[in-house]
Amino acid sequence: MTKISHATFGAIALAMTAFPAFAGDIEAGESAFTSQCQNCHNVTNDEGEVLAGRPNMRTGPNLYGVIGRQAGTIDGFRYGASLVDAGEAGLVWNEDDLVPYLLDPTTFLRETLDERRARSQMSFRVRDEDTARDIIAFLTQFSEVEDNDTDEAEDSEG
Repeated sequence: MTKISHATFGAIALAMTAFPAFAGDIEAGESAFTSQCQNCHNVTNDEGEVLAGRPNMRTGPNLYGVIGRQAGTIDGFRYGASLVDAGEAGLVWNEDDLVPYLLDPTTFLRETLDERRARSQMSFRVRDEDTARDIIAFLTQFSEVEDNDTDEAEDSEG
């Protein structure tokens, strides 16, 4: 029995180091995405298959690959100037930045850019931090996520 326990703990430890830890619940995130995000966003892969949300929802940008992507960089989408400026200043979407952005997009951009006139085109706010983390956990499955934040910033093409 002791050998099984040690093997089990070893497997858990290996799994924990293989993937970055995200605090949210994927199923709750899917539910929140469906009820709160899909009115403006969808998740569509490179082949054009809609993986989440409704087809042809283009009010907001496609969220496929958003985790680890430089902010404001999807070709063909008209981002607000403040979000583009934040991306050009090095903002790459990760859990630590997406949580405050989802809670209050304009305040996040004002603080990130140190510019009181910065504004977000996204007026919607997620109600609480747990819901934001759930949505992020859901979106993470549609992104290539590296465990090293430095590599993400250097390798991101947007």
